[in-house]
Amino acid sequence: MVSLALSLNGPAKFITWGFISVSVPNLIMIGLIIVFFALALVLPFPSHKQDGK
Repeated sequence: MVSLALSLNGPAKFITWGFISVSVPNLIMIGLIIVFFALALVLPFPSHKQDGK
């Protein structure tokens, strides 16, 4: 099994904008969710091709 290169035992780093405080791992997850949502809106649905049948 491959070991992780970073230690996950310590406290998370936080970013603060005024009254908003979010941890870096949560900010990464929010960013990934936004990217996947945008891809879901842009990418076309798979469709069945009609072969003249």
